[in-house]
Amino acid sequence: MSDTDQMRAATRVQYCPPSNLLVTDIKTPEPSANELLVRVHATTVNRTDCAILQGKPFPIRFFTGLSKPRSPVPGSDFAGVVEAVGSAVSSHVPGDRVWGFNDNGLSSQGQYLTIKHDSAIAKIPDGISFVQGAASAEGAHYAINFMKRAKYQPGQRVFVYGGTGAIGSAAIQLLKAEGSHVTAACHGDHLDLVKFLGADVVVDYTTTDLATYPETFDLVFDAVGKSTFTTCRPLLTPTGRYVSSELGPHAQNLYLPFTSRIRRGQRVDFPVPTGARESITTMTSLLAAGKFNPLIDRHYPLDDIASAYEYVLTGQKLGNVIIDID
Repeated sequence: MSDTDQMRAATRVQYCPPSNLLVTDIKTPEPSANELLVRVHATTVNRTDCAILQGKPFPIRFFTGLSKPRSPVPGSDFAGVVEAVGSAVSSHVPGDRVWGFNDNGLSSQGQYLTIKHDSAIAKIPDGISFVQGAASAEGAHYAINFMKRAKYQPGQRVFVYGGTGAIGSAAIQLLKAEGSHVTAACHGDHLDLVKFLGADVVVDYTTTDLATYPETFDLVFDAVGKSTFTTCRPLLTPTGRYVSSELGPHAQNLYLPFTSRIRRGQRVDFPVPTGARESITTMTSLLAAGKFNPLIDRHYPLDDIASAYEYVLTGQKLGNVIIDID
């Protein structure tokens, strides 16, 4: 058990903007028979967290609480150390370094959390820091779901729109690990960074006309949700597939997967995220093998977490924004 029955955590009672977050002392949770108590060392503020904090888009509330959030503490990923285990837990022992993720929320933006032992959680590989672990969860999970929903096949030619965010930077590395030729679009200020991540070709989306781009691709992944199927169709082969991380104008990416199947040819897929346990297992293996290096933008202390949310909401972050709990 923890040394104190009180812990510091970010809290809110309603869906709210970042300015309404309050960092305060609350009761330390106690693990049930099938749970672990984890002392959190690092977590991130990501797009999923921002959606859960504000309850937007509205459909997310069906998973996080309809009228108000089910948990007062936000946060969807973590890396830390097992402090105690319940009586029915045999998979972990106190002292284990662990990391995990749940896109419906984990109450991880505090000093301690409890999590079921059979959740999306794994031991952190030797040589991997808490920061690297926390930063390898959310974006990578969605990148994996991009590939899964689009029925990705190793070696396909892929265009990644938005190569500097958590999803895009993860997608580039995951696709390269599978042998794909990757072309990535980003702002001109970040061309060298995206090339460093492994992209074979990097283009500046502020100066490149996608309608006349001379190459075509099996898949187009919009990792930032700033394109549309219509604007990206010239980039697709006759049977290419388009996937976006956002709903698109008038929520078109929810119905286009159905209407685009009526006719043969180019198709739209929407990556409804599933399989968090499988994602954590996959990423643990890649981290252990040295085949993934998460992109880190900046760090904030827990007491300044509202500023971290404000920054992420600007849409300008590169990779991951870390909250250092200790």
